[in-house]
Amino acid sequence: MQIQWYPGHMHKASKELKQILPSIDLIIEVLDARIPFSSQNPMLASIRGDKPCIKILNKDDLADEKTTQQWQDYLDQQKGIKTLAVNMSHPDRIKQLTALCHKMVVDKKESDRPLNAVIMGIPNVGKSTIINILAGRAIAKTGNEPAVTKGQQRIALKSHNILLFDTPGMLWGNIENRNSGYRLAATGAIKDTAIDIDDIGFFTADYLIQTYPQMIMERYQLENTPRTELELLEALGRKRGCLRSGGVVDLVKASKILLTELRAGILGKITLETPKIMEQELKQTAIIIAKKEAKKSAKKIGKK
Repeated sequence: MQIQWYPGHMHKASKELKQILPSIDLIIEVLDARIPFSSQNPMLASIRGDKPCIKILNKDDLADEKTTQQWQDYLDQQKGIKTLAVNMSHPDRIKQLTALCHKMVVDKKESDRPLNAVIMGIPNVGKSTIINILAGRAIAKTGNEPAVTKGQQRIALKSHNILLFDTPGMLWGNIENRNSGYRLAATGAIKDTAIDIDDIGFFTADYLIQTYPQMIMERYQLENTPRTELELLEALGRKRGCLRSGGVVDLVKASKILLTELRAGILGKITLETPKIMEQELKQTAIIIAKKEAKKSAKKIGKK
């Protein structure tokens, strides 16, 4: 299933970001620690240039600690990038961000002009809550669903000499990597009304069987590890009473339970991708894109 959810305000926000970028000293991208690759905006790499970038791995209390460290090691090796893993239970770690901003933009330390930083991230990644912690008051709207912030705003962190440009949660027009689309949906970055719940449930169940079998066995009190995603969802559905007439398991209801418990961290600390997985999928996606371009070229030649 190809996932595309790109409301008008997101398109507008991406255009505004390109317009303000020349005046920006530093980019702050808030990522979901459970999906650091799938939650980063591919547009940023093409427009960032040599501007320094801080990648915040938020919700690290929901993610696998070992995999979070793998991601930090991987990202910190890239030129001009530093990472910071945070969660809302430890606001002091979030407050370290202002010092890191000035560390990365050294020439602004003695300047009277504030450091201009833009903060961006996918919907429902916790960007607005981070802003409120930095500002010490409720400025940005927060909510446990995608697309709460819909307009750009400027926030002056006067005591830190930083002017923060806040942008709405942004996705991109076409999610080329199919698996990234599934992970965004699984973690709640895409509204459930825009996806097939059972399709996302099957994808998630398959990954959990392969990577975190013990967690799902303990959570759903299973005697044996399910061999397939269908087996897991059916076992879960029977345990939770998701039955239709004739004792058939309602896979949509079972999928909703699985995704709800994944998003809330009830299943345990889970990360849905690793740097190794990312590199494999980038190669596969490049092949798919090349085939699409070849088809387009062939059609153009045929028309001529």
